[in-house]
Amino acid sequence: MKVLLIDDHPLILSALKSVIQGLGENIAVVSASSGRTAREQLAADPEFDLALLDLQLGDADGFDLLAELRQVYPALPVVVISASDRTSDVIRAIDMGAMGFVPKRSSNETLVDALKQVMSGGVYVPPMSMGLGEGPTPTQAGLHPETRAGIGYTASREDFQRTPDLASIGLTPRQTDVLALLLKGQPNKLIARELNLSVETVKDHVAAVLRALGVSSRTQAVLAVSQMLQRHSGFSAWRPSVR
Repeated sequence: MKVLLIDDHPLILSALKSVIQGLGENIAVVSASSGRTAREQLAADPEFDLALLDLQLGDADGFDLLAELRQVYPALPVVVISASDRTSDVIRAIDMGAMGFVPKRSSNETLVDALKQVMSGGVYVPPMSMGLGEGPTPTQAGLHPETRAGIGYTASREDFQRTPDLASIGLTPRQTDVLALLLKGQPNKLIARELNLSVETVKDHVAAVLRALGVSSRTQAVLAVSQMLQRHSGFSAWRPSVR
């Protein structure tokens, strides 16, 4: 397993490297102290299994680099490691395709749990309050329109925090497959290709999944599933057929 650490702080890089190497044997960790170095590392060896990305880099905006990584290396899971723990930043990162968001104030145990969940195919977000107040914040300007529209109401409702566990929401096997691909950030066209379905059929399945979860956008679905998995027995309790 090869992991790319992207952070411009030497002490953080050293601490992250130590934690990741403690996950098991045969883990190669490569450090990149800038966006430029990260691009060079990936150009030389695009076969990394995981990337950890700081949002505050000296030569690059972390969100811009996240968008670039998701576009150029769509199969590479990216976990954001940030000094920020603002809900708006968490939602924006997940909306842009990050598979996890871990605040730097988190314990080593939390980071390990988050990485294990991501490596198992899940999405990790920290426990947080979903209420964002009135009106869009500056960081919400970059969110998809459906996300901006839903955050002000659905994500702030109390019942969003009490979404039932995955086993009880009544998804069909095909809807479960669609949800698994949603969690990977796949758009409808790619989901349709992966599952050999029409785009219209995929849209119907996505709508059914959102209704079952009690949310109104893809990003809220990712957040809801992630927090459900944290409250219960972890991603191992839910194994979709899609890989």
